[in-house]
Amino acid sequence: MTGDERPTMQYPSTTEENGRLMRLATYASVSVASLLIALKTGAWIATESIAMLSTLVDSLLDALASIVSLFAVRHALTPADQEHRFGHGKAEALAAMAQSAFITGSSVLLLFQAGERFIHPRPLAAPGTGIWVMAVSIVLTVGLVAFQMWVVRRTKSVAVAADSLHYKGDILVNIAVIAALVLGSWFGLLYADPIFGTAIAFYILYNAWLIVREALDMLMDRELPDGERQRIRDIALAHEEVESLHDMRTRRSGQTSFIQFHLVMNAELTLLKAHEVSDEVELDLRRTFPDAEILIHQDPTGIVEKHAFHS
Repeated sequence: MTGDERPTMQYPSTTEENGRLMRLATYASVSVASLLIALKTGAWIATESIAMLSTLVDSLLDALASIVSLFAVRHALTPADQEHRFGHGKAEALAAMAQSAFITGSSVLLLFQAGERFIHPRPLAAPGTGIWVMAVSIVLTVGLVAFQMWVVRRTKSVAVAADSLHYKGDILVNIAVIAALVLGSWFGLLYADPIFGTAIAFYILYNAWLIVREALDMLMDRELPDGERQRIRDIALAHEEVESLHDMRTRRSGQTSFIQFHLVMNAELTLLKAHEVSDEVELDLRRTFPDAEILIHQDPTGIVEKHAFHS
């Protein structure tokens, strides 16, 4: 934007479609988590397996985290209002932080269970029932993760990415339980269960840290990646009337990127012409960044300004 009031310009936008996909992803995750809880509860009652109980607890945590994600995504997609002029996008990052806490808690619980099984190894009961339930769980979870990853590629949603991490971990947990059931019941390798559990717990903890780091970047208004900043610079400087660009600042909040910079143009241009040039640069940028909020300040050549940051 180049002023407080300006004509309305129509740009292609993906915000509405992204919002629909994000909501579908959260509904799908809550539905799958509920179904998995029902299946694993029945299997645990039938087998009295500690391994099955651990996956049931993990699914309960997943369901809780998915519900948090559902409400956070709905809030993040709420349009900007009088009290929140920059929108509600950071609710996604807050949800990702909460989900990472759930993930960390489930990983620590899994480590304790693995430690107890190292100290007191024992055979696993009813392996056939457990294997059947885990196989069904894997099929459901793989389908959900594939859909979530497709949504993340389309929307860049950190909340959906964090939610998907739970279920990626579940796939490994379910495979590990099957391996433990097979190795423990068929081959008598009682330590297979805690070994698999420990490895999975550390894998989940590592991925939880990756989600936390991305959420912190959003909360702390980290600049967009260098490649995107260079693309912004190239698009702006491609206009024949633009002589240089400086003081670029960027950040991302939920589905919206915020871009602001100073354009240097010939001092002989009229204010109207400079305004038109800024509009044209903004339109060019929106073709690449359709959901961005863009603020352009116009500088005439020969004016030296002091700013806290330069880019």
